[in-house]
Amino acid sequence: MEIKKATDLKRDKDWRIMIYAKPGTGKTSLARYLKGNTVVLDMDDSTKVLAGLPNVDIIQFDRVHPHEFITKFINEASDLIKNYDNLVIDNISSFEKDWFVERGRTSKNGISNEIQDYSQWTNYFARIMTTIYLLKDINILVTAWENQREITTERGQTFNQYAPQIRDSVRDNLMGLTDIVGRMIINPDTGNRGIILEGNDAVYAKNRLDNRTATPAEELFLIGGGIDVSAKAVSKQTGDGKQKTSS
Repeated sequence: MEIKKATDLKRDKDWRIMIYAKPGTGKTSLARYLKGNTVVLDMDDSTKVLAGLPNVDIIQFDRVHPHEFITKFINEASDLIKNYDNLVIDNISSFEKDWFVERGRTSKNGISNEIQDYSQWTNYFARIMTTIYLLKDINILVTAWENQREITTERGQTFNQYAPQIRDSVRDNLMGLTDIVGRMIINPDTGNRGIILEGNDAVYAKNRLDNRTATPAEELFLIGGGIDVSAKAVSKQTGDGKQKTSS
């Protein structure tokens, strides 16, 4: 068995980060803040916002044949990433939706999903993302849309919590493999984008790479050296468990 010294581990190398937000918030644009060469697997046709960036290349995802395309990508990934420092998977919520649409086409009525599709998705998605996360010598940024899920605390209180928009059966497994999970929001007063990195009853988030609880979007990838801002300064929790931007 290979044994590594903790002193040899680097938090700012080979990290796995997931950012989720409403459509149009600026998730794809985060790629412009990545250092080095970046390749983006564009799963929802949103990479035009990166036009003109000299250090970013795009792989256009086949949304009509998602299974065939992602299988080909996985088989070629080790070679594809050799000349890159960063891989962006943008966005897995769209991939999940397209996969179920494709499966629906092969069902008995050509529209609806079969019951077994949902259990198969759990195993399939876990295998796909674990394989991607095991790629060596590359940073990985994954983006997703957001939705709300109902959670119940140990005291029996119920909250609507913002979380990445992927099925519950696969979300927790993926979150466990991810170093940072953050929710991106826009301050309506200033237009600035911030990312919440500390979880609570209203927001699913975590950060095991440094001590930041929130950060400006442009400083997200300054691992261990970014300017920490209070999570309360990025968002303010209201009494119903929802979030709104604050000062």
